[in-house]
Amino acid sequence: MALGFLVFFLFAVSSLELETTEALNVTKKCEEDTNTFLWELTQERPLEYAVHMYDAFGKMGSNVEGGNVNQPGSQQQCQSAHGSTFSGQYCQVFRQQETVRYFVGICVPDSCKEEDVEMLVLYGRLQIGQTSLIPPFPSILVNQTAQALLMTHCLSNTVSPDAFDVTCLFVCSVMVAIPLAATLLTAIIRWKKNREVSPSLESSSINTGLNLYGTLKSNGSSGSERNGGSLEERDSTSHTPLCFPRSCVNQGLEALSLQNTSQGVLSTSSSITGGGYSSLNGIRVLSLFWIICLHSTHFLVEVNLDNKKHWEKAAKSNPLHLMASAGPIALAVDSFLLLGGLLSARSLLNSINRADGKLSISMVASYLFNRIKRIQPLHLFILCFTTGLTSLVRGGPYWFQIMKTMTDCKTYWWGNVLLISNILPTPSKCIPWAWYLSLDFQCYAATPLLLYFYKLNKGVFAAVAGGLMLMTIASGAITTALLQLPVFQPLSGFNLDYMLYYYVKPYTRYGPYLIGVLNGIYLTTKKDPVVKHKWQAALCWFCCLSLLAVVVGLAYVLKEEPTSLSLPHAFYQGLHRSLWALAVTWIIVACEEGYGGFIKSFLSLGFWLPLSNISFACYLSHPIFIIIYMGLQETPIHYTDLNFMYIFLGHLVLTLVVSYVLTVLIEKTYLLKYSRT
Repeated sequence: MALGFLVFFLFAVSSLELETTEALNVTKKCEEDTNTFLWELTQERPLEYAVHMYDAFGKMGSNVEGGNVNQPGSQQQCQSAHGSTFSGQYCQVFRQQETVRYFVGICVPDSCKEEDVEMLVLYGRLQIGQTSLIPPFPSILVNQTAQALLMTHCLSNTVSPDAFDVTCLFVCSVMVAIPLAATLLTAIIRWKKNREVSPSLESSSINTGLNLYGTLKSNGSSGSERNGGSLEERDSTSHTPLCFPRSCVNQGLEALSLQNTSQGVLSTSSSITGGGYSSLNGIRVLSLFWIICLHSTHFLVEVNLDNKKHWEKAAKSNPLHLMASAGPIALAVDSFLLLGGLLSARSLLNSINRADGKLSISMVASYLFNRIKRIQPLHLFILCFTTGLTSLVRGGPYWFQIMKTMTDCKTYWWGNVLLISNILPTPSKCIPWAWYLSLDFQCYAATPLLLYFYKLNKGVFAAVAGGLMLMTIASGAITTALLQLPVFQPLSGFNLDYMLYYYVKPYTRYGPYLIGVLNGIYLTTKKDPVVKHKWQAALCWFCCLSLLAVVVGLAYVLKEEPTSLSLPHAFYQGLHRSLWALAVTWIIVACEEGYGGFIKSFLSLGFWLPLSNISFACYLSHPIFIIIYMGLQETPIHYTDLNFMYIFLGHLVLTLVVSYVLTVLIEKTYLLKYSRT
């Protein structure tokens, strides 16, 4: 009887374990290792690996109400734990409790897959007795204690690049190898030429002495031999048709070499003939610094800040945070668009004037091709480099979130190649900061049409330009009204509709570029200055500074996100970027016409020119440093003004150094311009 009862009990326990395993739907090995780990935690003196795994679990920290909701735990400690049959595997459990979304870092056996981890969490198996290893926030902090599981994600201990990643790394290697090889070969060629020149000089001096001696002895015969030798020497060096292919190769190598591409990059004096608008260098570099500062702040706030609400409160209350992702978002981009429009109009107008005032199809084709040749080599290199690099990085707890929102090159690389990434109807983009290149090129491609109307008829041109400006203003206002978009950062920076339907579209952002085109036409064709008296210049400066202050100040007045159709928000959104560009336009005009004063002196400092020369590489490369920095963090970053200043300066210095290398190694190399030394 007792034996029968024992058999029945064992059968019942086995059946219960089987039912639990089926319900859990986890692999047998995962469940065994998990049970071993949890059993070890109940012992009086647990083994060291179990202590490390337990200690690696994320725990609730302080200042939850201030935004410190994520519980990353310790990835490094988890992955360093090694039991007898398994090792620690760091995973993240993404949950939602009431309106709070957060993740908890957990440490489970590496025999568990993501699906297994999800089942263990759902069925509450990660607990010691009745105590959960991933408890919810207490009701005193979050009213609702019930949790919703959003997803789980496990970080691999190894890197595994796929075919696309390997292809990108190969492309980068080739693009770097070509100029380096050309540099080495050019150095060898120059060294050989120098060796050939030195012996010939020595031989010439010896022959001169011998000829002098021969003249004293027998002037006629030696003179004949000397002249014959000279003719033979000249014949041996004058066979240019036979050396023509070699000279072409040498010139090509020279054009690709660093000896050529590094010339003038760090120069503080402009080589542009006909006036280079030196004040533009200062505006460009200051706008670039603003964008780097904005990205340094915005990316951190979006992903791994432990006092995000404190930062938002400071940003909303203090206009000094305008440089650090607060107020109207990224007005520096509109300054870039203004400069782009000005320079595109100036360049094409000069080409038209050289062609006797005729705008031909071949000229437009050359105009567009030169632009593509200017931006695409470095753009595509950064695309490939970012894709390849991120496949090799073993990131921290925040890496997955960054990669999920920052890069999707395997799917949308073609949008960057065709320069249409900003009009793709998806929030996922390949190196998303490159949206500006697509927008800039689309605006750039419209300049020939505008100048065609300008040359055709000034009245038609004015009507077209006015219509485009009204379209831009109306598009921004209508989009804002219908979608109830915010106008104030940080709200706008986290609003998907704002970024997708307003911020990156050419029909809402063309206004500053159009103003730049008009400014370029004026500066290129002007005969008399627009301002003739100092009092007029003073009035223009007052209007300019007032306009800048109004554009910034109104954003703080309208800082709350609209909950219904708001005409003030709509009008502001439609107008503020063009008004900002209009104010910056006066600064440029005043500097060029002699009314800039100390502002012109500051913006025209030679210090800005080398920084302006590498500004394109700076723009494309700086987010890489920010992404790597954030992705390797194991703990959240705490906001203080001092912390953010050091982070910005660190990113800036690294960006400047690497951007110089990228400029001479990639950007200038594939422009294929040969500079004779």
